[in-house]
Amino acid sequence: MADKFKKTILFDLDGVLNTYEGEYDKNYIPPIKDGAYKLIKELSEDYKIVIFTTRNSLIASKWIIENRLDEYVENVTNVKEPAYLIIDDRCINFTGDYNELLNKINTFIPWYKD
Repeated sequence: MADKFKKTILFDLDGVLNTYEGEYDKNYIPPIKDGAYKLIKELSEDYKIVIFTTRNSLIASKWIIENRLDEYVENVTNVKEPAYLIIDDRCINFTGDYNELLNKINTFIPWYKD
C-alpha cells in the first residue's frame, strides 16, 4: 500500500509498547513489551505508525532505535494528532451511551493496576 494512502495508528509509548506500570522516571524508558516489535512491524505494512509520548523526544527516539522500531515508525510526537485509531492504556471507548461512559470514567483503572 502506498504510504500516502495509509491510515495512521497512533500508539502511546508508556504502558502500551513498553513495560511501564506507573513508576515514571524521566531518564529511563522501560523495556519493550513482548510482542510489541512484531505487532508494529506487521501493522506498518498497512498503516502509518506514529508513537505518542510526553517523554523527552530524544530519549524516546533513542528507545525506538534501540528496539529496532525506527524502520517501522514514521514519527514520534507529544501531540495526540488525528489518527484512524489511537492505542492507549488510558482510553475509554465511547459506545454512544453517556451513562455507560460516566460509569467507565468513574471506575477507570489502568490495566497494570487491575
